[in-house]
Amino acid sequence: MSHIYDRLGVKRRINGAGSLTRLGGSLMDEAVLAAMRQAADAFVDIAELQTAAGAVIARHTGSEAGLVTSGAAAALTLAAAACLTRHDVARMERLPDTSGMANEIVIHRLHRTGYDHALRAAGARLVEIGFNDRGTGAGVRGLEAWEIEAAIGPGTVAVAYTASPAMQPPLATVAEVAARHGLPVIVDAAAQLPPKDNLRRFLAEGASLVAFSGGKAIRGPQGTGILCGRKDLISAALIQQLDMDVSPETWNPPAGLLAPELKARFPHHGLGRG
Repeated sequence: MSHIYDRLGVKRRINGAGSLTRLGGSLMDEAVLAAMRQAADAFVDIAELQTAAGAVIARHTGSEAGLVTSGAAAALTLAAAACLTRHDVARMERLPDTSGMANEIVIHRLHRTGYDHALRAAGARLVEIGFNDRGTGAGVRGLEAWEIEAAIGPGTVAVAYTASPAMQPPLATVAEVAARHGLPVIVDAAAQLPPKDNLRRFLAEGASLVAFSGGKAIRGPQGTGILCGRKDLISAALIQQLDMDVSPETWNPPAGLLAPELKARFPHHGLGRG
């Protein structure tokens, strides 16, 4: 039988650039393909599957909880949604309309990327801080803790951080300031594997939620991602992702899947269903 891409008239490429999304990410491991073939042979309750997958993610990342997403960008959108709403169902119903709500995510300008859109898609407004003196050669000072502190106000719901080998300031510094104000830190670590240690590193340094791509070094399907971190925030993200066309009177989610207050009162279809 001819190759599927030949039948579709699609040229195959020699990839010397790494796990780029536009080239299909990575080649899936045979163990992944075998698992997918098995999974395709049966129907399961997705909430139950997310519970099981979350336990695997937690075990490998050292997080309290985790969930599978449709890509790292989707993980960032769900992370922002969770920070915007926490367990407030009325707010979940409103997203991405955040008018009159606390909706600000503080971010250093050096951490801004084209994936900002993933945060803003949930309704967040980014508050940019800091300068690029080192990058332009204008000076030697980088972002300092007091600048993060000064940007935090009553409208702040989180602090965002883009992980990379040379990124400043250190995540631990950002997390320390955020923790003093009871704010979560969202880390975009989409392409930060390898090294394997990074699965645990960012949470150990104080991150509240971390987004990884599942279609790069992990070698899963291209359109997959992981969100891991605090259980309360993962719960808020998951309830906005699941198919909620269920009856509150009869729905019996797996134990430990959701915060108690979300079992009897939950949104219809959350932002993550898009």
